[in-house]
Amino acid sequence: MRRVAIITGASRGIGRATALLAAREGYDVCINYKEDAAAAETVAGECKSLGVRSTAYRADVARRDDVCALFSHRDEVLGRVTLLVNNAGIIGQASRLEDLTEAALDETFAVNLFGSVYCAQHAIARMSASKGGPGGVIINLSSIAAATGSPNEYVHYAASKAAIEALTIGLSKEVGPDNIRVNAVRAGTTDTEIHARSGNPGRPAMVAQTAPLRRVATPEDIAQAVMWLASDQAGFASGAILSISGGL
Repeated sequence: MRRVAIITGASRGIGRATALLAAREGYDVCINYKEDAAAAETVAGECKSLGVRSTAYRADVARRDDVCALFSHRDEVLGRVTLLVNNAGIIGQASRLEDLTEAALDETFAVNLFGSVYCAQHAIARMSASKGGPGGVIINLSSIAAATGSPNEYVHYAASKAAIEALTIGLSKEVGPDNIRVNAVRAGTTDTEIHARSGNPGRPAMVAQTAPLRRVATPEDIAQAVMWLASDQAGFASGAILSISGGL
């Protein structure tokens, strides 16, 4: 049976790095994206050049119907999913909590938490041994903000990622008997576009000045951790929160 991965938010950053590493390891890869079709098709092409099947599919993970369509597309084109990486995420708005808009709060939780839940539901339905599935792995992307709280910047984002960690622990216990492992990577500040999109483009450089390793993560740093958790080497890891934060 071929190994098939769905990686949400895979047109750039950590998602792109994870997709390419998964392809190198022999996974057929579904590249989920919301906005940048050209970037997503480029990543899919890079995956194909590594000798695997790959497709790009537009879906807003915050919308349940979009997620249903995403998994149905993957079923038709690539086959049954064996690895789900819930990577799609947003910060929403860099601000103190008292200044946070209702729209930013709603969108942050809709993408980061609800989207991960919707995707997990569809993955479990296909992976579950009790339903004739082969088992599989779900990996959620958390953040060091879940531990620090990120005051004066991203308390709402930190709260959404703390919820992801609770989801990871509870779900791992729920679906372990169905041969599904669920883990999370608690990523440190990473050199991607996410901070610029939230209106705080200088944050990675600022964090690097005080980080123990004197740098922030590259997307590849996080992708390596994701794919280790997906591997047989981590076959007894479930409910784990793996911190890749450079010592923060």
